[in-house]
Amino acid sequence: MPSTHKSAALSALCLSAAFAFVQAPAVAQTAVPAAATAPAASCPAILKQSFNRLQDDAPQDLCQYAGKVIVVVNTASYCGYTPQYKGLEEMYAKYGPKGLVVLGFPSNDFGKQEPGSSKEIADLCYNTYGVKFPMFAKSVVSGDAPNPFYAKLIKATGKTPAWNFHKYVIDRKGNVVESFPSKVKPGDKAVVDAIEKALAG
Repeated sequence: MPSTHKSAALSALCLSAAFAFVQAPAVAQTAVPAAATAPAASCPAILKQSFNRLQDDAPQDLCQYAGKVIVVVNTASYCGYTPQYKGLEEMYAKYGPKGLVVLGFPSNDFGKQEPGSSKEIADLCYNTYGVKFPMFAKSVVSGDAPNPFYAKLIKATGKTPAWNFHKYVIDRKGNVVESFPSKVKPGDKAVVDAIEKALAG
């Protein structure tokens, strides 16, 4: 009988150890959803906005760009600065893999140079200039009632776009670090230096 009790005790001990081993991965798995929600919690205040995508009006949460260096530019299809689309796309292609994104906001604020529909604007961007960076539906970027994102950009810099293709640079932490007027091209040394500094940071 003693040997029987000893055998039963050993069996119970083995079963207990096996049960603990099987349960261990389940404990680890419960931590995964918490980690997955971390990016949303780290979204800087300036990016807590949603805008419709140009090509299909699908809502886009700007928090998806948290952690990137961002160049924000108000665009127009019939402006002397419209060829800057090419320079912006080249910038996006070069620095995108390093963490840069360009966000385009068409606006009819200046000279009524963006009168078209979303489809017409998209056709020019994608077919004429080969734009691949994110573009959003037409909105107001100046005056008394700019869209909420531009209101924050203006407040952060004290500079309102005076014309089409004004550029703001936002660093990885959501700080607006530079503002460039329309005449400063995307490939200008000052713009490139600001982007490279932000990417390094």
